[in-house]
Amino acid sequence: MDGLIVIFIVLSLAFLGLALRSYYLFFINKKELKADMEEKVFIYNAFEKKATRKEKFISKMFQYADDFSALGQRINFFSEDDDVKKLLTQAGYPYQLTVERFQGLKMFLLVIGAIIGGICLILRLPFSQIAVIIYPMLGFAGTIFWLRGKAKKRQEEISYELPDFLDTMSVTLQAGVGLDQALRDIVPYFSGPIKEEFGRFIQEIDVGVPRAEAYRTLLKRNDSKEFQILIKSLIQGERLGVPISNTFKQQAEEMRKIKKEKIKEKAAKASPKVTLITTFLVMPSALILIGGLMIINMFNQNRSLLDLFK
Repeated sequence: MDGLIVIFIVLSLAFLGLALRSYYLFFINKKELKADMEEKVFIYNAFEKKATRKEKFISKMFQYADDFSALGQRINFFSEDDDVKKLLTQAGYPYQLTVERFQGLKMFLLVIGAIIGGICLILRLPFSQIAVIIYPMLGFAGTIFWLRGKAKKRQEEISYELPDFLDTMSVTLQAGVGLDQALRDIVPYFSGPIKEEFGRFIQEIDVGVPRAEAYRTLLKRNDSKEFQILIKSLIQGERLGVPISNTFKQQAEEMRKIKKEKIKEKAAKASPKVTLITTFLVMPSALILIGGLMIINMFNQNRSLLDLFK
């Protein structure tokens, strides 16, 4: 009987080793085949964006939200599909999110919040009874506010980078280069949403989309005030026959003025904040320090403060 058990264990280990070896060979062959296919069908894309490790990890995590997408589309408080689609478009579809996946993500984080709140309740941590309610709400609402913040930040980046882009385009167009060719030459040297938006515009033109429709698509994808002014000026200039180089130059000057005004506005708003910090933090700290030194001096028979350190 003992001999049969030994034989069974040996055979099990042998078959396990063969299975692991076969899986390893399969993994190596699959990796080599994938590398060979990528080399043979490689297409250069100047507008391709490389994902970081953080983005890959988050994208992988987001895939678990697909199971909750149907439930998320039913429970759509402050997150209607049309509103979510608009926000995703303005945010540049971060982490390859879709409307369905986002709807599932908010429910997935709601469940995660409920699990964390339940663990806090079981462990009887402080405020655990409130955490059971607050954490799921934070998971649901935090996802919506995160997407709104992403969309707002991306539109602000477009407004911030636009003057430099327009200056470069103006110089290139004044040298006699056409608009499409100038975009192809300049866009790859920029980064961020400017590169993404005009890169997509070029791709739409290349596949035969009418220029007027491509302009309208740009307007729908972005609500940045400066960007809207630029695209509308390009549409109007094309209709009236105004030289595009002059349009870019004038828009760059106007946007730099708007940018300066925004900087002045932020500086003006910062002054009251500094005053509040000084009033409620620095001044009380100074009064406490002076009062403490006076009390110490009183209890030390009114000796000089320098004598305390002797």
